[in-house]
Amino acid sequence: MDKFFKEAIKEAKQGLEEGGIPIGSVIVIDGKIAGRGHNRRIQKGSTVLHGEMDALENAGRLKQNDYKRATLYTTLSPCHMCCGAILLYKIPKVIIGENRTFKGAEELLIKNGVELVVLNDNECIEIMKEFVNKNPELWDEDIGE
Repeated sequence: MDKFFKEAIKEAKQGLEEGGIPIGSVIVIDGKIAGRGHNRRIQKGSTVLHGEMDALENAGRLKQNDYKRATLYTTLSPCHMCCGAILLYKIPKVIIGENRTFKGAEELLIKNGVELVVLNDNECIEIMKEFVNKNPELWDEDIGE
């Protein structure tokens, strides 16, 4: 398993330990983690702090050329909001832990030239399956379905 993907899973588990939704993300530029985060909507009472958005926020201000060299790792397929940020910053590659629990706006990314790698990692699938089964109301609130 890729070391950066392992870090995204660590972020997801940290979110779960904090009482939040277990989705983690890291942004890698030139072989180094530039930003990391996890879904903190519950913990912060936020409407926008999905794992990808938290990682972007924690990366701070970067130059456009930095984003163009980035790979975003996320444990769950990104929603429309997170895909919008990926497109806004022109992040060229996204590695997705799983898209069985939720298939976000992957077609939007592909249509706009973003390279996607979907791992359908068993650990990510199990983490989300267990969370959704135990917390359907939080899941429905976060995903809006």
